[in-house]
Amino acid sequence: MTLTENNLFDSATKRNIDLWLTGNFDSDTKRKVKELLDSNPQEAADAFYTNLSFGTGGLRGVMGVGTNRMNAYTVRAASQGLANYINNQTKPGEQPSILIGYDSRQHSRYFAEEAAKTFAGNHIKVYLFKELRPVPLVSFGCRYKKCSAAVMITASHNPPEYNGYKVYWSDGAQILPPHDQGIIDEVNKITALYQVKTSPLNDPLIVLIDDEVDRAYLETIKKLENYPQVNANEGKQLAIVYSNLHGTGITMVPEALAEWGFTNVRFVDKQKVLDGHFPTVKYPNPEEHSALKLGIDTLIETNGDILMATDPDCDRVGVVVSHKGGIVFLTGNQIACILLDHLCKALVDQNRMPKKPAVVKTIVTTELFKVIAEAYQVACFDVLTGFKYIAEKIRQWEEDPNGYTFIFGGEESYGYLLGTHSRDKDAVISCCLIAEAALQAKKEGKTLYDRLQEIYKKYGVYIEKLVSVDFEESKEGRGKMKKAMVNLRNEAPRQILGTPIESVEDYQSGVKTDLATGKTEKLSLPKSNVLRYHLKDNTKIVVRPSGTEPKIKLYDGVTVQKVTDLSENLEHCQVLSDEYLKTMKNNLLGA
Repeated sequence: MTLTENNLFDSATKRNIDLWLTGNFDSDTKRKVKELLDSNPQEAADAFYTNLSFGTGGLRGVMGVGTNRMNAYTVRAASQGLANYINNQTKPGEQPSILIGYDSRQHSRYFAEEAAKTFAGNHIKVYLFKELRPVPLVSFGCRYKKCSAAVMITASHNPPEYNGYKVYWSDGAQILPPHDQGIIDEVNKITALYQVKTSPLNDPLIVLIDDEVDRAYLETIKKLENYPQVNANEGKQLAIVYSNLHGTGITMVPEALAEWGFTNVRFVDKQKVLDGHFPTVKYPNPEEHSALKLGIDTLIETNGDILMATDPDCDRVGVVVSHKGGIVFLTGNQIACILLDHLCKALVDQNRMPKKPAVVKTIVTTELFKVIAEAYQVACFDVLTGFKYIAEKIRQWEEDPNGYTFIFGGEESYGYLLGTHSRDKDAVISCCLIAEAALQAKKEGKTLYDRLQEIYKKYGVYIEKLVSVDFEESKEGRGKMKKAMVNLRNEAPRQILGTPIESVEDYQSGVKTDLATGKTEKLSLPKSNVLRYHLKDNTKIVVRPSGTEPKIKLYDGVTVQKVTDLSENLEHCQVLSDEYLKTMKNNLLGA
């Protein structure tokens, strides 16, 4: 069957395939396109039916040939568009610069080099890490080297076939308005190979970074210890197991822990190796209990106190605690609350709490975070999902003479930030802070799970869960995902499990609606395809399509604010949370 006769391909798909077969693409790429057409026409259609979208966070997609795939050509095009925007923003006489980092994924170094050659070809100075490094080092390094922007080649915790291209602006934060749309517009203008300018890798504008940024980063976070003397003198008493899940964390986390005094660290040897195939896990995601199995085995075998595991780009960390002869998984929300309580207590006890202190969480993060903050007289602000919005708050406060002082930020997906040295999730310093909190608990004969129970007894039980509704990574799958959100808005529920919905916040329309009165008010946060329901029993339910994967995420938060029997209250919240999510999933799918 010819390309013209194949009904899998619409006109745009055929045009894209024909361009790759006849254009000035390398012979190996053309060969792979032909092989894909012969062996798997459906996959070829998915690879060419559209262009890989450069969104507000950059690129992320399956690697392979095609306009809708991560490959050298799509990376170069994205880099050319970003280069054009940087040069347009640069004042006459100034030398624009960019920092590039990459993780352990397949082709990450290659994509980083292709990006570097493109920026150099556009007269932009490039600082390229000599070796792979975590996300927080890229954000910190962008600020430290006073760069115009930065790029991290990573697909975070996605499966091995994915890679991505994450863009940061000069403040070290992922791009926000107006830069995000400005960059997207420039990238979309790159439609032909001749528009991309490149230089050889030995161009003098490309400078390799050795350990300069590492040293500056470690010196910076060392100053953020809350109990430096205790950590130095007693840190070795805490038995830590650490897994980098085959990723970048191994390059910085052990050294950072040692700098803080935590030298008693065992590694998960099979996961220590840098390997973009992630051979020991299905998904290199610390949220997945299965990804932590080898770490738990090591924790039990070594009689360790705590397991910490970071994802491949080391911006998120999962925690498992040894507790009374068993193990306890801590959720991202629970870790955030434990760390916040630990930090606030230290600042208050040591009389170091700054004036106008503030913390930031996302709208899907537990409300317990806010309750703890306010108990310490710390302001708490909600932002949209995405750490770039937390970074935006930091920048706004720094620019305002009467602004708040940021002390901590967290989100339910295992990402946290202490300090302002980085403007993205930082699993390196988070591991240090977790170890410090665990040591303080151990000194009292307790674990982090004991700490969590103390928090529940003091502030109330808050249980949050997440269910992902997956769709196929295809044109049809993306269409079904979009339709599900449209249907949910058109047929909005007024109660769930018999509990009335008091109000609905639709961040796409920017309106909050009181269902009892019909009264509406404008939301202050930016528009986004998110729905948040507030129920009469103080339950919170959020529906949010993923920005990078074909899935819709359903979050809920159930609470018993007056604890009578902790075990019974926990069980009640667990069961009710499951039922809410099950019902909401059925509503979403029209079941």
